[in-house]
Order: sequence, then C-alpha cells, then structure tokens
Amino acid sequence: MEQNSELIIAAIKRYGTEEKAAEAFGVSQPVVNEAKRTGKVGPKLAMGIHSATKGEISKSDLRPDLWPREVAAE
Repeated sequence: MEQNSELIIAAIKRYGTEEKAAEAFGVSQPVVNEAKRTGKVGPKLAMGIHSATKGEISKSDLRPDLWPREVAAE
C-alpha cells in the first residue's frame, strides 16, 4: 500500500493540488486524499489516474488484483 501512496502523490504533483488532480482523475478531492493517506485505490480512481497520466502511472500498478500485468512471452 505504501507504493500506492507514492504513486498517488506523484500523480497529484502533476496537477499541483489534490483538487485539480481529483478533477483530472474524475473523482472527488476526499477520495484522492483518502487514497493518498491509506494507499487504498478504488477501481474508478485507478482508471482515472491511468487515463490522466496517459498510462505512465498504470492501473496495473495501482490495482494488480483487477488488472494483472501481462507477462511477455519468452
């Protein structure tokens, strides 16, 4: 969960404030703040961060239980 908090903080920094980030992510500011504090990311927030960061912060990084990383064929 600590890794999620770091990823959320990095995503917020792109927008300057939690309020602006929340708008970009399609959720409310309290949702962003709680996720930052707890590291718990709901599916809507994970998708919003993924979209707002153009995949640089992946939904798979935030919620691997819902979106597992694909293993490259060797």
